[in-house]
Amino acid sequence: MREDNLLAVQPRAFVVTTDSQHELEVYLNLASRMKLTGINQLWVADITYIRLHREFVYLAVILDAYSRKVVGWELDRTLAARLPITALEKAIAERGPAPGLVHHSDRGVQYASGDYVRILSHHRMIPSMSRPAQSLRQCQLRKLPEDSKAGRDLRQPVSGSR
Repeated sequence: MREDNLLAVQPRAFVVTTDSQHELEVYLNLASRMKLTGINQLWVADITYIRLHREFVYLAVILDAYSRKVVGWELDRTLAARLPITALEKAIAERGPAPGLVHHSDRGVQYASGDYVRILSHHRMIPSMSRPAQSLRQCQLRKLPEDSKAGRDLRQPVSGSR
């Protein structure tokens, strides 16, 4: 391989960010039926990881599904429930959504936790969760780590957004 200037590409380690094996309440997937007509109707939440030189950090992001704008985010070294809660609090402070907004996420323990659901309830948001191993709207968020690695400013809307 050396003679031909070829390199073997090693697969990257996969980091699991969803723990859906819990006894907490799981909510119906409402996002799959929605026809969006404007902002603050559906927010999509997800957690991903960013590989640094010697460690991983976790990024919790909340995206407005209509505008595809990041409305809340938080970065931390752990997957504790506080990570997505802080992202949610930032999104609420940024947008001040009206009651009835649908908040869609996976079934991870962080989103099903009592503290997280209480914040949704307090702001009269409606929780929605994807079925196991089938994320409907989270795929919109999967491009974010690629954008951040390419040096894209995550605060800017994705090109082609409404």
